[in-house]
Amino acid sequence: MKGPRPLTIVIKLGTSSICDEKTHEPLLSNLSLLVETSCRLRREGHRVILVSSGAIGIGMRRLDIEKRPKHLAVVQAIAAVGQCRLIALWDELFKQLRQPVAQILLTRNDIADRTQYLNAVNTLSELLNMGIIPIVNENDTLSVNEIKFGDNDTLSAITAGMVNADYLFLMTDVDCLYTNNPRTHPDAKPIEVVDDISSLDVDVSTAGSSLGTGGMSTKLTAARLATSAGVTTIITRSSTPSNIFHIVRYIQSLKTESATNTRPGTPDTSINPPLTVSASAPVTPLRSTTPAPLAITTPPPLHTRFLPKPRALRDRYFWILHGLAPHGTIYIDEGAHRALTRSDKAGLLPVGVVDVSGHFAQQDAVSVVVVKRRAGEEGGYEVLGKEVGRALVNYSSAEIARIKGERSGKIQELLGYADSEYVAFRDNLAFFEVAAGAEKEDAHAV
Repeated sequence: MKGPRPLTIVIKLGTSSICDEKTHEPLLSNLSLLVETSCRLRREGHRVILVSSGAIGIGMRRLDIEKRPKHLAVVQAIAAVGQCRLIALWDELFKQLRQPVAQILLTRNDIADRTQYLNAVNTLSELLNMGIIPIVNENDTLSVNEIKFGDNDTLSAITAGMVNADYLFLMTDVDCLYTNNPRTHPDAKPIEVVDDISSLDVDVSTAGSSLGTGGMSTKLTAARLATSAGVTTIITRSSTPSNIFHIVRYIQSLKTESATNTRPGTPDTSINPPLTVSASAPVTPLRSTTPAPLAITTPPPLHTRFLPKPRALRDRYFWILHGLAPHGTIYIDEGAHRALTRSDKAGLLPVGVVDVSGHFAQQDAVSVVVVKRRAGEEGGYEVLGKEVGRALVNYSSAEIARIKGERSGKIQELLGYADSEYVAFRDNLAFFEVAAGAEKEDAHAV
């Protein structure tokens, strides 16, 4: 796998992969295999980050609590106990292979401020440069619904975007994504490569374990988020962590083969050929630090690979979309939306704003929704689809309500002052990728 630069690999492990759902005992065999795999990747020169759940499950085991309590304060107290035990367990396992680790605990509040977000990025980057494996988890002892990421699948995707990772591995209890639930539908087919997540037609109704918060739907959300940042995202079985090593080798060999065979000016069609479903490749012993070259015809372990978007989001746009929680909504017309998405210079002018909802202050994050003005009816409009982006606004909700639909020259007259001619600067506006036709399908009148 040695190449011109080291790869950055984020591995997310859920609670059900760390401790037993019923006894809450740590699954030492799983954890030990993951530690060995991580160290193998490190010996190849790659940079590894673990996103580890399990604080509450480990805490329940430590305190001999059988069922997860419902009271938030009790759960947070259990998490405080479990987090100590969890990081101690990781440290002890990695210590056997002389690999230093570091603990990073985050909440959404920690990255909502741009300076704190950049500090977190710099800390992670420096740890990786020092050869340390950061172990990231949500700070369950402090998080409440308003500041939670929602689940560690989302946290792992945000972490991967923060460090511009090459790969995000979402470890789960199945080999890959299937067309249906393989436990109840034996004829379910594996989905090997996904280019467009929005076009998937799969059953994601299976919920997470009694200890965890995720399921397959949260993994698709995380994959959508990570691929928008240019990160190849992979779902594979957590009980065989060595798959990570073999999958990375396989994909890298595909890219090497493609680079060798593609002539200048010829479209490259071999980077992502269909994958052949097969059993896992043989495991290379840990002591081997230079694996034998992997032939391009050798099938990889079963997995689902989500291909990254060709145009990755810039860091600041990624932060606006996924690091901030919106406090309200602004509704803009189709003309404003076209101008904003076709230019990196034009900001959002008041004349393009049709309506506003919620209560927010200056420099708060808000959702952006596109509407179609209704001809001949003042103030009437139809909402075209769902949220299309996020913005950091220059005015509060009450101020925007007063200046919406007006020319910038009237801001001074209407408010008594004018901080800016724009409701939001272009650098403070970021847009999601919307599937073609989605707006028409979801349109409704207001």
